[in-house]
Amino acid sequence: MRSNHLLVAVTALALAGCTASKKSDNKEPVIATLGSQTISASEFQYVYKKNNEGNEDAYSRQSVTDYLDLYTNFKLKVLEAEGRGLDTTMAFKRELEGYKEQMAQPYLTEKSVTDNLVREAYERLKKEVNASHILISLPADADPQDTLAAYNRVLELRNRVLAGEDFAKLARENSQDPSAAENGGNLGYFTAMQMVYRFEDAAYKTAPGDVSMPVRTRFGYHLIKVNDVRSANGEVKVAHIMVRATPGMPKADSLAAKQRVDAIYKRVQRKENWEKLTAEFSEDANSSGNGGELPWFGTGRMIPSFENAAFALQKEGDVAKPVLTPYGWHIIRLIEKRGLPSFEDMEQSLRAKVAKDSRSELNKTAFLKRIKAENNFTENEAAKTAALGKVTDELLQGKWNYDAADKALKQNLFSIQGKNYTVGDFFAYAKAEQRPRTTGTAPHAFSLLYDNYVNKALLDYEKANLEQKYPDYRMLVKEYHDGILLFQLMDEKVWSKAVEDTTGLKTYFEQNKEKYKWGERAQATIISAANKDLLNKVQEQLAVRRYPLVSTKVADVLFESNSSTLTQEGKAKLDELVARLNSDASLSLTINGHTDAREATGKKSLAAERAQKAATYLTEKGVPADKIATQVLGKTKQVASDNSEAGRRRNRRASFVLYSSDLNYLADNLNIGNPLGVQITEKKFQKGENKALDSVKWEKGTYTTQHNGREYLIVISDVLAPGYKQLSEVRGVATSDYQNYLEQEWIKELKSKYPVNVKTDEIEKLIRK
Repeated sequence: MRSNHLLVAVTALALAGCTASKKSDNKEPVIATLGSQTISASEFQYVYKKNNEGNEDAYSRQSVTDYLDLYTNFKLKVLEAEGRGLDTTMAFKRELEGYKEQMAQPYLTEKSVTDNLVREAYERLKKEVNASHILISLPADADPQDTLAAYNRVLELRNRVLAGEDFAKLARENSQDPSAAENGGNLGYFTAMQMVYRFEDAAYKTAPGDVSMPVRTRFGYHLIKVNDVRSANGEVKVAHIMVRATPGMPKADSLAAKQRVDAIYKRVQRKENWEKLTAEFSEDANSSGNGGELPWFGTGRMIPSFENAAFALQKEGDVAKPVLTPYGWHIIRLIEKRGLPSFEDMEQSLRAKVAKDSRSELNKTAFLKRIKAENNFTENEAAKTAALGKVTDELLQGKWNYDAADKALKQNLFSIQGKNYTVGDFFAYAKAEQRPRTTGTAPHAFSLLYDNYVNKALLDYEKANLEQKYPDYRMLVKEYHDGILLFQLMDEKVWSKAVEDTTGLKTYFEQNKEKYKWGERAQATIISAANKDLLNKVQEQLAVRRYPLVSTKVADVLFESNSSTLTQEGKAKLDELVARLNSDASLSLTINGHTDAREATGKKSLAAERAQKAATYLTEKGVPADKIATQVLGKTKQVASDNSEAGRRRNRRASFVLYSSDLNYLADNLNIGNPLGVQITEKKFQKGENKALDSVKWEKGTYTTQHNGREYLIVISDVLAPGYKQLSEVRGVATSDYQNYLEQEWIKELKSKYPVNVKTDEIEKLIRK
């Protein structure tokens, strides 16, 4: 279905090396033809090697022929897409340009600089630094005069620290970091990749107890004092048992979750089998089947409360007290701790982070320096000086302009590989990019705009020539070109069609019903209890199918003295009941009629009238009458003293008890005081789905058994013979199968339109085993 589109597209990209060649203009060997189009032997060999070389069966006859079949099918689809002009649409061009921008990034960096930064970051991750700082704020584009003033101010503070003044006191008095007033500039512990690079670099190069020289970042100048350096935490592997408890859940449910996790924790403390407890009680579906084990994680990878508890555990097998996170309560057990992963394991993620981190500025500077040299960048100093002299203070207001008739606009400012960039080009850029500024001077701002323009021109030139400069980049662009085309056409011919063509799906399903059959199933109720007494209590109440919601309180509806007329407030409360009863078919209700001690003289039916008025209102609002029962309690169940009018008013009421036929409420009622006492599941089971059920004979009847130290009562109400599934039961699987069918039929059409002819002699040249 559509959720699989990207996976299929990615597979297509892996298959694609370049599009099927147009009619060959040379004598290069051809491995296959698709109609009049050819696939060269070298093209296929490149793609096959890229995607198969590491496989054990690489270059075997089966592997080569299977892959050629996949590849020709892929090329047929791309050929059809190109024939329909899908590669000429604006949507296609925009998407391809977006991918090209991403793919270009590795070619627009200085690899040696990146390698050094990645290695440096890894080495620094082995340590955590505790540091304090004093910040003197400064805009990133401040003019030289303001920059010097800020530098000197920080230098003066450094001299005061070295002379013996308290760093924290100076930070509170002078730092422009708002948090310094409270923390004295102390930033706590941090490691690589958590601070801007220049700050990190200075901190790691300053010895504990020492104070750095002034450090410039985009925030301003910093004075850094390193307080301590310690080894990093590394990574930890834990298992957990989770009981769901989400923020905002009803208070009663939250309390029940806490009682449940505490009960489980007591059993863990008694050294009961961890795997059994996890399988029985953990509500983390992803981990409950494997003993609650989670993947390795390090600092910053998990919710802080969970992470802190995990790292605090010292010995393998230690268990933390229940910890609350936004997902619920967790009992955490330490499996293993380890240091920082190897460089090889972290290299790719570090490269991605370095590319986005402030340290990438070092890379950018080195890259621009290199391409200036490679692309013969030359600058006209005289023209540059004259152009920069045209600035006025209007630039600071974002209103600078230039004379479009000025002949100097045609002068060359600089050239890149012989391509000239004029004064007019720069002025147009400066006019478009200028912004109002509250600091600095116009000449300095204009000079910054010029530098930015030069850098942009160099970068744009390099991007425009990447495909000519780097063959592997050219091939990669071609892969994405073909992959996007394939995605568009597959969506039209297969994916969306399978979802939208309901008639075709039904026909396919009916023609292939043998693929969609149930095995033998049992309609069963499975009760798991901590002991036989609890199991007996369940059995006594099993047939009733009407269990009070003891933790759910429904507000009383109050009446005036000697009256059964519903008030507006009473109707509003009943409307809430209507919504609840009509939204849950398992619910029913008992309405109790009450009176106070002084009313109803001569009117013995007043309590009954009140209950009936409430019942009538509910049925008029759509609640089925068979869901409602009434009961007269009169003066017997008072909730307040009748000695005051306020008390008597509270007793003139209709009260309500909600019931449910859902067996889970029976379990909840029996689990009061013992959250793990009873668990009940009622549904259709397949063989192998429940071990306790599999241990008894699959025939109608009631059975008892034991499993994992618990008592089981199993009621099999029906055994269903193997039979055909309904389309509604397997729609997802059937839709996926229908998509595959449509794709195969489409490929048959394409092979008819573009006959495939494989050159066996070229295949033989590729086979090595």
